[in-house]
Amino acid sequence: MQEPLFHDRRDAGQVLARRLSAYRARPDTLVLALPRGGVPVGHAVAQALGLPLDVFVVRKLGVPGHGEFAMGAIASGGVRVMNGDVVRMLGIAAAQIEVVAQAEALELARREQLYRDARPALVIAQRTVLLVDDGIATGATMRAAARALRAMNPARIVIAVPTGARSTCHALRREADEVVCATTPEPFRAVGCWYEDFAQTSDEEVRSLLQP
Repeated sequence: MQEPLFHDRRDAGQVLARRLSAYRARPDTLVLALPRGGVPVGHAVAQALGLPLDVFVVRKLGVPGHGEFAMGAIASGGVRVMNGDVVRMLGIAAAQIEVVAQAEALELARREQLYRDARPALVIAQRTVLLVDDGIATGATMRAAARALRAMNPARIVIAVPTGARSTCHALRREADEVVCATTPEPFRAVGCWYEDFAQTSDEEVRSLLQP
C-alpha cells in the first residue's frame, strides 16, 4: 500500500501553488475552484500566489441506481458533457439522463446561490483562469468545467490539481491551454488514496473560504 502524498487539501494546495509560481500576483489571473473539495485547495493556491478566488460549480451526472459512477457532468452556463462509452455500455436511455440532469441542475443553482450569496462572479473574459480541484480521476467534471469556461472567453485556461491519473491529465490537454498535475502516481486508484485526511468539505467551509 502506497503512502499518502498530502496531509489534507490545504497541504495539497500549497504543494500545487509551488508548481504554479509563474502566475504569482499576476493582475490578469484568478483562481476558480470546483466545490466542494476543490475550494480548500484553491484557497491555499490563491493565498500563496496572491490571486483572487471564486467558485465554479460543476455537478457529476451519476448512473441511475449507481450515483457514484459518473456518466457525465454539467457546469454553470448550461454545459453538459457525457461519457458516451458509459451510456452505451449500460444502455442508459435519454429520458433517464434527463431526469438526472434536471435534478443536478437544481442542485447546481442552489449551490451557486449558497456559496456566493449576493457577490457577483469574477470577470472571466480575457483573463487567465487557474481551474483547481483536489484531484482528477475520470476527468468528466473538470472537462465540463473547462468547456463551460471556454464559452466565457478567457485568455487562457490552466487546469491545476495536486494529483491525477496520468492518462486523464494527458487527455485534458485537449480542453485547456495548460494542465498542471503536481503528482501522477501509478496505479492511481482514486483521489482520496493520496490524502491522509480526505474528509468531505462542508458547505459552511466553502462559504467561509470564499469570504473576501
